[in-house]
Amino acid sequence: MDDLNWVQWPAMLVTLLAAWLVGSTSKRKRKIGFWVFLSSNALWVIWGLYTSAYALIFLQFGLAAINIRGARKNEN
Repeated sequence: MDDLNWVQWPAMLVTLLAAWLVGSTSKRKRKIGFWVFLSSNALWVIWGLYTSAYALIFLQFGLAAINIRGARKNEN
């Protein structure tokens, strides 16, 4: 598995799915959306490491922190 360029496509699709879920009026779907967002962050970090896209990697850690904050607020 030398070529990881393919990872960007599932990362993009998972990110779109997560945004759709987080925008739901259902608390359960929003909760699932936060977990899906965290998985998309992981996929983007993998791709960012492969392509040496360090700004993207830092962005994903920042977005993950915001996602975790949002998940905690969703519990209230």
